[in-house]
Amino acid sequence: MARTVQSSKFKVQGKPQTSKPGQAKTMAELMASSKSSFVSPKKGEILQGSITKLTSSEILVDIGSKSPAVVLEKDKRILKSLLDSLKVEDKVDVQVLNPESEYGNTVVSLRRFNEGKMWEKLEDLQKSKEKITAVIDASTKGGFLVTTADGASGFLPNSQVSLLPQNENLAGKAIKVSVIELSRPLRKIIFSQKAAIDNVEFEKSTKNYKRGDKVVVKINSIAPFGIFAVLNESLEGFVHLSEISWDQLSEVPKDYTVGNNIEAIVLGIEKVAKRVNLSIKRLKANPYEEKLKEFGVDKKVKGTITGVSSSRLTLNLGEGIEGIIKKEKIPPTVTFSEGQLIDATVLEVDRSGKVILSPVLKEKPLGYR
Repeated sequence: MARTVQSSKFKVQGKPQTSKPGQAKTMAELMASSKSSFVSPKKGEILQGSITKLTSSEILVDIGSKSPAVVLEKDKRILKSLLDSLKVEDKVDVQVLNPESEYGNTVVSLRRFNEGKMWEKLEDLQKSKEKITAVIDASTKGGFLVTTADGASGFLPNSQVSLLPQNENLAGKAIKVSVIELSRPLRKIIFSQKAAIDNVEFEKSTKNYKRGDKVVVKINSIAPFGIFAVLNESLEGFVHLSEISWDQLSEVPKDYTVGNNIEAIVLGIEKVAKRVNLSIKRLKANPYEEKLKEFGVDKKVKGTITGVSSSRLTLNLGEGIEGIIKKEKIPPTVTFSEGQLIDATVLEVDRSGKVILSPVLKEKPLGYR
C-alpha cells in the first residue's frame, strides 16, 4: 500500500472502498435492506405461501414473513379435510387473521382456500356421478340435512331418499349419496341416494322380480301420495295412493304404519326412479269390473268434478267409478271447478280401471279436436 509521510504526521492512502451494486453501504441501509426482504402482512390480506409443516397439532405456512405463519382452525371437520388434501410444499392461499400474534407469528386461515377446493371437487363429483359418504345431521319436513367428510353441507330431498326409515332418529347415520345439483353463488348443494345406485347394481337387485309376482315388503315411510317399502337391503318398492284400494282414497289409510309388513303385487320396474312399483289392490279382483263394462267407447256420461290439477280433471262417475279428463282434452279458454257436473264422452277404460274421458263442449273453440 502506498503512503506519504508529511512533517511529523503521516497519511495513509490506498484504493478507495467501493460497494458492489445492491450492497448496503451503511448500517441504516443494511437494516432497511433486511426489513424490505420480508413480507409485512396486513389483516384480511390474501397471501400465497407454501406448507412447511402439516400435523394434526400444527400447520405452518411460509408466506415470506420473518417467521412461519400459523394456521388457525378449530373446526375438526375442516382440519381433517386440510390434513387429507394437503402435503408439505403445497402452494396455498391464506387469509391473514392477525398480522403478528403475541408469539411473533402471523396467524392465518385456510378456510377460503379449502372451500374453493371443496367446490371444485363437488363439481367434479357432479360430472362423474361418483358415490361419496355423507352423514345425516338432521331431518326436516322435506328431507335431510347432510354433511360430507370434506365439510360440504347440503340437502337430501325426500324425493331422492332410498331405504331410509321414517319416524326414526337418523342423526349421525352414514349414507352413500351423489351430487345432483350445485349453485356456488347460492351455496346450494343437493344430494341424492337414488342417483348413487348405479344401473348395474339396480339390475342385479331387480332381476328376480317380474310383473305379477307377489311379495311381502316392510313399510319404510308413508307420504301423502303413497307408501314406500323395502324389498331387500338395496331395493325400494312404492305403492301409489291409487294402488292401495279399488276405492278412491284422499290419503293413506291409518291401518298402514311404518315397520309393518304388507303383501303386494309387482306392477313393474322403474329404472329412472330405481324402484319397484307395487300394488295392494290388485291382490283382489276389481269389484267394479262388471260396472266398467258399461263404459263403452263413445258413450255419453255425466260426472262430478272431484279434483282439478295442472295435468287433469278427476270425476266421480258414481258407484266408485273414477273418470279422468287429460289436460290435452281441455281447451285453453275453458275452465272447470270442483263440484261442477259436466257431460263427457268415453274414450277408453285404462288398465288401472279408470275411465278416460273427453268433455262435451257446448261450443268448440277454433282448432279444437
